[in-house]
Amino acid sequence: MNPVYVAYESFHAAVLLPRIAASAARQSLDVAGGRVAALPHVRAFSAGLELFERLTRRYAKPRFNITSTTFEGQSVEVRERVQWSKPFCNLIRFDRSLPAGTAEQPKLLVVAPMSGHHATLVRGTVKAFLPTHDVYITDWADASTVPVSAGKFGLDDYIDYVREMMTLLAPDLHVMAICQPAVPVFATVAMMEEDRDPARPASMTLIGGPIDTRRSPTQVNALAVEKGIEWFRQNCIAEVPWNHEGAGRRVYPGILQLNAFMSMNLERHVSAHAELFSNLASGNDAAAVKQKDFYDEYLSVADLTEEFYIETVEKVFVRHDLPQGRFTYRDRLVDTSAIRNVALMTIEGENDDITGLGQTEAAHALCTRLPADRKVHLVQEGVGHYGLFSGSRFRNEIVPRVVEFTRR
Repeated sequence: MNPVYVAYESFHAAVLLPRIAASAARQSLDVAGGRVAALPHVRAFSAGLELFERLTRRYAKPRFNITSTTFEGQSVEVRERVQWSKPFCNLIRFDRSLPAGTAEQPKLLVVAPMSGHHATLVRGTVKAFLPTHDVYITDWADASTVPVSAGKFGLDDYIDYVREMMTLLAPDLHVMAICQPAVPVFATVAMMEEDRDPARPASMTLIGGPIDTRRSPTQVNALAVEKGIEWFRQNCIAEVPWNHEGAGRRVYPGILQLNAFMSMNLERHVSAHAELFSNLASGNDAAAVKQKDFYDEYLSVADLTEEFYIETVEKVFVRHDLPQGRFTYRDRLVDTSAIRNVALMTIEGENDDITGLGQTEAAHALCTRLPADRKVHLVQEGVGHYGLFSGSRFRNEIVPRVVEFTRR
C-alpha cells in the first residue's frame, strides 16, 4: 500500500474508538438536556467533543439536496435524474415540475471541476440558475470507486465525455465550465466549431479557468512551473488500497489536494474552527450550522486518475499548451481560431488566489475570428475563487449577467 494511503488509513483506524466515544458522550449530553446541558462548562465540553469528532471523521460524498426552486414566483418541485452515465461520470438533470404548457427554457450544462472535490461544491451554481434554465451537471466519479477493469481516464477521455454530453443535450444548449474544466471545454468547443458540428453550444461561459496561467501567476501556478512534471509523478501519485472498489488504480489522492489548498490559508481554517467551537459553546446554532455545512462539503474529497492529473498539470500548468497553440487531442492539433459562432463569456474574481486575473480572459485573444459582439468579459469586484460560483455576490451580481448573456 502506498505511504499516502497507509498514513490516511492508519490515522482513521487509530482515532476510530476515541471518535465513537466522543460522539456517544456528546449524544448523552444532548439527551440529558435541561439545566445541566445549559451550563456553560457543559456546553463547552460538548462543543469540544463535537469538534474532535468532526476533525477525525471520514467525510462522505455530499448530496445535492435540491428539492424545489421558484418559477415565475411559484415554488416548484425539483427531482434529480441521471440522464447519461459512464464509469467516470454521471450527467445529472435537475428536472423541474413546471406547469403544463410552459415553453421550454434554454438548457445549461454546468461542467463541474474535477480537481479533488465533488460536483456538489457548485450546488449554489445549480440552485441559482434553476429558475431560468433547464440545468444539467457533470457528477464526476471518485477514481478510488472505479474498478481498474473500467480502464484509464485521461484528458482526452474527459474531452470525449464532454462532447458526448453536449451532443446529447443539443440544440439550444449553453455550457458553463467552472475552474479546471475551462481548458478541456474550450478545446472541445473549438473542435466542434472546426467540424461544423450542429451540436455545438450556443454559448460558452468560463468561470475562473486556467486558460493561460502565465498571466498573474498564483502560488499554485508557480509551484507547477518550479517543480516540473516529474516531481508530481514521484510525489503526488498513490495506489488505491485493497479496501476500495478502485483497488490498484494509480491516483492523485483528493486528500493531498485538500491539504495543499488548506495550507495556502491555514490561519483562516484554524480561525474558522476556533469560531465554530465558540459558536457551539455559546449556543449560536445558526452560525454553527452554516460553518458545519461549509466544512462538510469542503472536507469531502475525491481522487483523480493518475493520467488525468498528470496530463492536466503538464499541458495546462507547466507547458501552457493551449495559449501557445500546441494543445492536442488524440494527436489532433486544436485550432482555437475556429471558434466563430459560439458566444464567449469569461468571468474572473478580483481577489482570486487560485486563478489569477487575466488567466480566463486570455480565451478572448485565442478566438481571433469570433466577432467582438459575441464576447463578454466580467471581473467581479470583491470576490475570491469560490465567490465566483457561490455566495450572495454570485447570486446578485454574476447570475443576472450570465442569464442576460445566454438569452442574448
